[in-house]
Amino acid sequence: MQDSPEQAALALFRHVAATVPAYAAFLAEQGIDPARVTGLAEVPLTTKANYVRRHPLPSRCRDGVIGDMLAVSSGSTGEPTFWPRSPADEAAVATRFDQVFSAFESNERATLAVVCFALGTWVGGLYTTACLRHLAARGHRITVVAPGSDKREILRVLPELGPHFDQVVLLGYPPFLKDVIDTGRAQGVPWADYDLKLVTAGEVFSEEWRSLIAERTGMRDPARSTASLYGTADAGVLGNETPLSIEIRRSLSPEVARELFGESRLPTLLQYDPYLRFFEEQDGTLLFTGDNGAPLIRYHIADEGGLIPYEEMLAFLDRHGLSPKTDGPQLPFVYVFGRSHFTVSFYGANVYPENITVGLEQPPVSPHVTGKFVLEARETEDRDRALTVTVELAPAADPPADFADTVADSILEHLLRLNSEYAHYVPEGRRRPVVRLRPLGDAEYFPPGVKHRYTRPPDRSLP
Repeated sequence: MQDSPEQAALALFRHVAATVPAYAAFLAEQGIDPARVTGLAEVPLTTKANYVRRHPLPSRCRDGVIGDMLAVSSGSTGEPTFWPRSPADEAAVATRFDQVFSAFESNERATLAVVCFALGTWVGGLYTTACLRHLAARGHRITVVAPGSDKREILRVLPELGPHFDQVVLLGYPPFLKDVIDTGRAQGVPWADYDLKLVTAGEVFSEEWRSLIAERTGMRDPARSTASLYGTADAGVLGNETPLSIEIRRSLSPEVARELFGESRLPTLLQYDPYLRFFEEQDGTLLFTGDNGAPLIRYHIADEGGLIPYEEMLAFLDRHGLSPKTDGPQLPFVYVFGRSHFTVSFYGANVYPENITVGLEQPPVSPHVTGKFVLEARETEDRDRALTVTVELAPAADPPADFADTVADSILEHLLRLNSEYAHYVPEGRRRPVVRLRPLGDAEYFPPGVKHRYTRPPDRSLP
């Protein structure tokens, strides 16, 4: 009889305690005897601060030996952290890609996979490329090309290669892929001819965004043509959207979402294999245990979210008359809002980037913008606070003269609809955001080649 997921995670804990020098030292500091531990709840949390940064890289690896490849993450502090990789890690994570690409029917259809994540020491590009090659070795009809985050190179190779395949899959960060799609449309790229699919990671996006992308690329079924991955530099891919999780997410009203997730805003909703990545929920944040080049036990990554067992999810949907039509894997669900510090506090209300995103995805606005913006609570000349949204214009955008007002109205409408805190906490005369328009690639707010951040600290003043 197979062990339960928690028993498997407990076995991994014992193995790591015996073979990873840094973790043995960490447990000793905490006064924990691994032989006496009977459940994971008895084990202290590890974090980047209390574990990763306190121990040298070799000691965090099994038997003190660094793996055959390294990735680098800088996180929110800019301080580099190194994460070892191995073919075994990639093979395990490739199962998540397998689930996604099986929904795309790449077992049967010739598929061009275009890796649009940044290449180099960062985790996204090379890791994704390696996992896709694992899929090809397993029998998927996948051919990989990796132009990375070079938009010109992506749009150069696509017209040459796309016609030779049954479908094209772009893999990258959501705002970058939207930029590629919009620029391609302006250049006459026939996206619909490529039967385009998208695999995204790194950011929460709205269902309006998914529908907009589907419309612009001619996707017939967004639930089977898109998928978001939940991944971290620390441990690779932890979970993935499935057609089932996407159908569920697209069916939820703000009221039902609030009952299910505790908030009306939509998190990313994914499924995961608890034997490969064992999740726990603590105080509204996520912990995970998983085997990697540097194994992690009860690692706290500061992502807000929670867990919903498969049967519990189906029962909830049934009670609300939302039973899904799509069959899916009988795996538990994890939902992820992202990091709590990626918000702006305004009159005591937390304003989330995804609240703003929906306003930019409405028909009067979306043709003229890339989807990138920076959210700030800035000080005015009168020392008041103004919620300020700096928006990047699309390539060759020619918006009307009153476009900033149109954007502000759209953001306000959906901010009030989606964020009850904002509607109740912010005085009526202060609710309408100040919108500033910047050209594509603006050096101050939208520099090319840099991972975009949607918020800035509240210590800047309006010009």
